[in-house]
Amino acid sequence: MYLGVDLGTSGIKVVLCDEEGNLVDSHNAPLSVSRPFPLWSEQDPNSWWDGFCQAMQALKERNKLQSVKSIGLSGQMHGATLLDDNADVIRPAILWNDGRCEAQCVKIESTETSAREVTGNLIMPGFTAPKLLWVKEHEPDLFARINKVLLPKDYLRFLMTGDYASDMSDAVGTMWLDTAKRTWHSGMLVASGLNESHMPTLYEGNEITGYLKKDLADEWGMSSVPIVAGGGDNAAGAVGVGIVKPGQGMLSLGTSGVYFVVGDGFSSNPESAVHSFCHALPNTWYLMSVLLSAASCLQWYAESIAKKEVGVLLDELNKADIDYENAPLFLPYLSGERTPHNNPSATGSFFGLTHNTDQATLTHSVLEGVSFAFADGVEVLHKSGLIADDISLIGGGARSPYWRQMLADILQLPVSYRQGGEVGPALGAARLAKLGVNNTLSIAEVCPVPDLVQQHVPNEQNTALYSKRRQTFQALYAQIKDLY
Repeated sequence: MYLGVDLGTSGIKVVLCDEEGNLVDSHNAPLSVSRPFPLWSEQDPNSWWDGFCQAMQALKERNKLQSVKSIGLSGQMHGATLLDDNADVIRPAILWNDGRCEAQCVKIESTETSAREVTGNLIMPGFTAPKLLWVKEHEPDLFARINKVLLPKDYLRFLMTGDYASDMSDAVGTMWLDTAKRTWHSGMLVASGLNESHMPTLYEGNEITGYLKKDLADEWGMSSVPIVAGGGDNAAGAVGVGIVKPGQGMLSLGTSGVYFVVGDGFSSNPESAVHSFCHALPNTWYLMSVLLSAASCLQWYAESIAKKEVGVLLDELNKADIDYENAPLFLPYLSGERTPHNNPSATGSFFGLTHNTDQATLTHSVLEGVSFAFADGVEVLHKSGLIADDISLIGGGARSPYWRQMLADILQLPVSYRQGGEVGPALGAARLAKLGVNNTLSIAEVCPVPDLVQQHVPNEQNTALYSKRRQTFQALYAQIKDLY
């Protein structure tokens, strides 16, 4: 069996998979985010370890983990986890959806003028490099103590193995990597006040980086199994649904939203805020558009406005008679936005509320607004010349048939919901763990496309209506963006 770990923003998930890749068991431990100031988003790295140990203990109580052969890691990208000479955490980790360092992005691009060519990306506040420059400028005493900078999942790796290591697909999101060459770039590091000694060793996603410490192995009833490099959440999620070959695409409805297409080499379109990243497999790259708030918009609405569980709201929506044409519009920029706006100051809003607006209609509007934002990202990625032959849906939000059909109608493209899509990055991490200890198996054998559950094709009548409403959605952002 194989363990896959996914360190998300709202929780950590650990899955146990058998030799055939089937899910045997899983456990989730919740995590919370701290937002002490506007645009800030932080987490205590110790809470990641506590959640991971909680999940491992739960799995141990239900399963014999002695048969586990390897562990793969996945997690939220871009988070800045800072360690001192004693490997102690210096400050809370600054997360991917933190928007405080817009000024530092400008400074990095002016310092390293080839930044966009080297990385294939605009330097954005969500990435790791400007976060470190912000710490240098605003918390110089803390910056002076930095010995290592790790990404979230790689901090777990360090505690599990004692090794400082990362994989290409996660490291590329720091903006310290030469994306085409898959190596650290000294100029990008210098622009943040760092050098390669501050960085972990780089591996491909299916390579072994170390071995589980004996005391932990004994505690969980395991052997000192290999720990495989794994991948950033999006790349690992793609591996989990077999998105490993050029032309394959994935749309992820998680806390953030992602449209991900595998290419046949390194390419980029940074001016449209399209991300150009390394995949979690050797000699493979991908393009990606990113929404900072996707399913998290629905979670926010459920908790803060409707005061109901998400599942209850979706059940009510399925039974409701929605006036699509006159529903309010929702701008989903609760944490700013990346593709295509690159605007950390953007905020969310409802537009067009009336006395006739009920709760089910607002639920619909939230899903629609996120879907319109997805369409904006899909459009600019396709303008880069890379178009998916087939789009698989993953992430917690993909469990909703209502939302899946809405996406097909708004994107004007067929979308496929497949088995295992709700497991996402944890399943991909388990697959990478299997590849790491089975050299005779091919990627195609270990990473098949899961069986189709349901395919959604665009409804022409809905497509026409949504197309008209999307024009208003886009005009609304254009009208108010200068007011943020």
